[in-house]
Amino acid sequence: MIGEKIRELREKKNLSISELAERAGVAKSYLSLIERNNYSNPSIHYLTKICKVLDVSLNDLINFEENINQGN
Repeated sequence: MIGEKIRELREKKNLSISELAERAGVAKSYLSLIERNNYSNPSIHYLTKICKVLDVSLNDLINFEENINQGN
C-alpha cells in the first residue's frame, strides 16, 4: 500500500516521521495515519509534498501501488 511505500522510502532516507512531516508541511498525525494505512484516500496535494521530500515522483508511488495490487 502507499503508506507502506512511504514508510520504506522515509526509512531509507533515515528520516523520522516528525522530520518528514515537518519538511513536507504535513501534520505528523496525518502522515502517521497514511503510513499505517488507516487513511485509505490521502490527498494528492499532500502526497505530492511528501514525494518531493522523498525524492520520488507521485507517479512512481502510485505505480508501485498498482503493481502490488496486480501481483507484479
